[in-house]
Amino acid sequence: MPLVPAYTATSETGPLAPGVISRREVGPKDVLIEIAWAGICHSDIHTVRGEWGPVPFPLTVGHEIAGFVTEVGPEVTRHRVGDRVGVGVMVNSCRTCANCRAGFEQYCLDGFTDTYGGTDADGSVTQGGYSSHIVVDEHFVLRIPEAIPFESAAPLLCAGITTYSPLRRWNAGPGKKVAVVGLGGLGHMAVKLAHALGAEVTVLSQSLRKRDDGLRLGADHYYATDDPATFKELANTFDLIVNTVSAPLDLNAYLGLLALHGTVVNVGAPPEPVPVTLFTLFENQRSFSGSKIGGIAETQEMLDFCAEHGIAPEVEIVRADQINEAWDRVLASDVRYRAVIDISTLTP
Repeated sequence: MPLVPAYTATSETGPLAPGVISRREVGPKDVLIEIAWAGICHSDIHTVRGEWGPVPFPLTVGHEIAGFVTEVGPEVTRHRVGDRVGVGVMVNSCRTCANCRAGFEQYCLDGFTDTYGGTDADGSVTQGGYSSHIVVDEHFVLRIPEAIPFESAAPLLCAGITTYSPLRRWNAGPGKKVAVVGLGGLGHMAVKLAHALGAEVTVLSQSLRKRDDGLRLGADHYYATDDPATFKELANTFDLIVNTVSAPLDLNAYLGLLALHGTVVNVGAPPEPVPVTLFTLFENQRSFSGSKIGGIAETQEMLDFCAEHGIAPEVEIVRADQINEAWDRVLASDVRYRAVIDISTLTP
């Protein structure tokens, strides 16, 4: 197995450090990608810190990947050498269960294979995008349209599809009032996408600190949730609320903002349980749901939608030796709005 340079975590508490990882040989249906850009997702930090379960150290994380195809297996038909491509949260699934056959690989009944921390086709632990190269089955490799700036494309493979999928599922569009909780890496994409879909968009953020940004990104309204008057003023208002926050909230307060038949969808994943009072759901026949990335076809649809509408994440480019600092800034909500690693700065 070839060795490639990477930044790797060896414990829940220590910093990531440069090193090397193994990549499997290119199989008949595999694509070898030279990674150019890798987004830093809060999920990377949750995983390494052990907040979502045991971690198979040493582990290289990163599931927002953009790069160039440098080699293809003899049976590959979807991609060619030189193509701009991306890889998101999953790199395999059974592809035979009812959910996979319906195009919902993210809900594979056998469980999809995570881009990092999962079990690869050769039995090894999958390693993610904070590295120079990755080998992925062609089915899970996405085409990145030329209209999307390459340095901004990687976060679309997680933050983009994670917010696009519920917006499409719950029919965000003209005549619909959509609220986005949190204006971070996920939230800023939800605002851009909901606006492009034609919905009336409101940002619900802890304070008004990012109000100007929210309105610039496409929000029609912006409210501070640390003001109790917000929940009184906006009661029974929204058709859809997309909660992007990965911290526990008073979910019942947000459910109270839903109009008749409205839905709160969680895409953020706090490690702690979040209590829901059933009587809050009974009013207005409200619903509470969750949503997990999107299938491969829907992810390609999202990329094409972004290209058509001129949508790209707001990114800050960081060097590989700034990864640990960038993680600290993510935790401090100091990144506007997605940190992206320039993989060319990885030391061989």
